[in-house]
Amino acid sequence: MTEAQRITSRDNPLLRQLRQLAQDNTAYRKDGVVWLEGDHLCRALLARGQRPEIAVFTEPAWDAASDALRQAAPRVVLIPPALMAGISGLGSPAGMGFVWRLPAADGVTPGVGTVVLDRLQDAGNVGSILRSAAAFGFAQVLALRGTAALWSPKVVRAGMGSHFALRLVEGLQADDLDGLNLPVLVTSSHQGDLLHQARLPWPCAWVMGHEGQGVSEALMDRAGGWVRIAQPGGEESLNVAAAAAICLHASAASRIG
Repeated sequence: MTEAQRITSRDNPLLRQLRQLAQDNTAYRKDGVVWLEGDHLCRALLARGQRPEIAVFTEPAWDAASDALRQAAPRVVLIPPALMAGISGLGSPAGMGFVWRLPAADGVTPGVGTVVLDRLQDAGNVGSILRSAAAFGFAQVLALRGTAALWSPKVVRAGMGSHFALRLVEGLQADDLDGLNLPVLVTSSHQGDLLHQARLPWPCAWVMGHEGQGVSEALMDRAGGWVRIAQPGGEESLNVAAAAAICLHASAASRIG
């Protein structure tokens, strides 16, 4: 078993790095690693066959941890609960976390079920869509410039471990989607077939647009199909995460029905 290293100074370089990763939405882009705080995210990473570089525990959490968590990383660090509270971005700090090196994102992978995020701003919406994408069999999520950072702490928490099931690429332009070689589908409130009546292609790429502005003209021009979601209750529109869940489930149901 890896011998645990105890750190008691808040000025330790590792703890300074963890504070930045936990509290800065884009720090992961510079460091190439992400801080996964809490038992659920750590177990989700291991369940996908991934291993962290560093495991950090408070002393009480270390005493209660399973062997799988204790042995997950080549480096184990123990810190007092007060130092974990200084790192944490949560109201109730967790007792453990992993530092995990992000996989390389080499660009768009053609021919696989894809969700495109067009300038979505809300971290909760982005994380929720990642969960739906993973649940309904989409392998890739592509984020255009202006979309909330996919590995930001809030998006990671909202994703609830779905990040580890997906290929994620961000910072793209609309032209980068030309290599997808897939039919592109968008939702519209005023044109296209009703979703529950439409014949949906597979694989495909669903585009989810900005919460206020919707899908950009550049992506609308690339659309091979438009669909409408029936709203008999008469509301003007749906939250983008709710609309995404409905559309992605419809794609999944069309494949297994």
